[in-house]
Amino acid sequence: MIIAPFTEPMSFNAFFNNKHFAEIFDYASIGILITDDKGVILLVNKYLQHQFGYPEDELVGHKIEKLIPPKVRDRHIKHRERHTKDPHSRPMGLGMELSGVKKDGSEIPVEVSLGHYANGDDKYSIAFVTDISQRKETEIAIQQLNKHLEQQVKEGTQSLAITVKQLSAQIKETERKDTELERANNFLSNIWNHAGAIIIVTDINGIIRLFNPTAESALGYNATEVIDIHTPAIFHVQEEVDARAEELSAELNMHIEPDFEVFAIKARLRMDNEFEWHYVRKDGTQFYVSLNITALKDKSGEITGFLGIAIDISDKKKAEAELRAALEKEKELNELKSRFVSMASHEFRTPLSAVLSSAYLLSKYVKAEEQPHRDKHIQRIVSSVSSLTEILNDFLSVGKIEEGKVNARFTEFDIEKQIDNMIQEVNHMLKKGQTISYRHIGPSIVSLDASMVKHVLINLLSNAIKFSPEHSTVELCTEQNEKKLILSIKDQGIGIPQEDQEHLFKRFFRSTNVSDIQGTGLGLHIVRKYVELMGGNIECFSEIGTGTEFVITF
Repeated sequence: MIIAPFTEPMSFNAFFNNKHFAEIFDYASIGILITDDKGVILLVNKYLQHQFGYPEDELVGHKIEKLIPPKVRDRHIKHRERHTKDPHSRPMGLGMELSGVKKDGSEIPVEVSLGHYANGDDKYSIAFVTDISQRKETEIAIQQLNKHLEQQVKEGTQSLAITVKQLSAQIKETERKDTELERANNFLSNIWNHAGAIIIVTDINGIIRLFNPTAESALGYNATEVIDIHTPAIFHVQEEVDARAEELSAELNMHIEPDFEVFAIKARLRMDNEFEWHYVRKDGTQFYVSLNITALKDKSGEITGFLGIAIDISDKKKAEAELRAALEKEKELNELKSRFVSMASHEFRTPLSAVLSSAYLLSKYVKAEEQPHRDKHIQRIVSSVSSLTEILNDFLSVGKIEEGKVNARFTEFDIEKQIDNMIQEVNHMLKKGQTISYRHIGPSIVSLDASMVKHVLINLLSNAIKFSPEHSTVELCTEQNEKKLILSIKDQGIGIPQEDQEHLFKRFFRSTNVSDIQGTGLGLHIVRKYVELMGGNIECFSEIGTGTEFVITF
């Protein structure tokens, strides 16, 4: 139980100056107590004294925490102090299990309605306390029936099912003979009609003989549609039954047919027989259940049928799936953070160091004849700043793509001419003896986003140059026919390890053999996104030491 605040103790008559209010307070059949704003008990009625086993003088003048279980007293004090600052009437402990502690140390579950009032500067809280022990016992009994019905099945399923079957034919005679049997019949009928589980009873061959109301509502079949006609296999996905038959055959070292025997074999062998399945409703929709199957036997021990009890676990499965997805997302975010920190610490440090050192050296060259040295370091600074700009542009591009702010703008243009211009733009990047060979086949007018195509090809060309040795050739080819446009860029570089190729287009991923070559790991990720935005597909073919080829198809 948690009670929030209400100055010095006051008498009952001073608090209630009306005799009728006093009688209502003292003889109400609900516990009532009043505290000041320090949590000191001022008044308690007789019912509350009886609830907690204290006489009035052992409560009045004491802190309300006397009635709070020790394990939550500290937390209650904080709740009370917070309520004192912002008092308002409300039910207490929404979403919580509240309890109070009696004089003998035992705890009782309670419900508390909390009110407040002020008299001048004095503030008071009034609590109405209800002992809900009986209700809790009832709730627990219901929960145990619904959530742990399978345990009851293990302990008394055989007698339950047989009794239900017998009582259905002998109920009138039972009512006449024995009132105890009448109560048992009512109890079992309530279980059958109101249990929160699907209950199905079959004969030895699996034909359904009993089908409870919960099964009807959950599966969409009337009992008359299935009793004496179908086996429970009608509610199952055949692929799951086939897979389970293979598992059981391997587990039990015997051949199990993918039919009703899949459900019955473990019950026949007196083995634990609980498994998760998809149930199929009459309308074709599916839901998850946990199904427990038990063999029913006669007095001689011979199996006469089977009892299946299924509990809907769809919400549980949904929660598990959401949790797994959240964990995977968290894992992915952590990996991205780690890659970003690693990449940024390296890629920003190199150009910034070049800028710093060149700026320092520029200050040393003051003579007119030292202009070539100044020009050299100015060029280094310009190159480093350009490198930083490209990195930041990559970050911005990734952000815009992920937010869905980038769309392809299709126009018609001559791709052969555009690529000739692009080759001129990257010529300054070529190493000693490197060349770019380009050829085009078919019509040259295409309908794509020219800006995206330029970004894609310059990125792939610059990579081919960067990862290829001196005196090598980068081959670029475009081919268009009536059905598609193909662009390919092939180099003679270091190649990409096979195990890295499946991760090549992920954000911040860099191949394990390029750790000493500058790059952010974002270029290829952006390339693939741009290609996809234009409706294309990109593939990579590579061998270590031989080279790499990227093929884009629109």
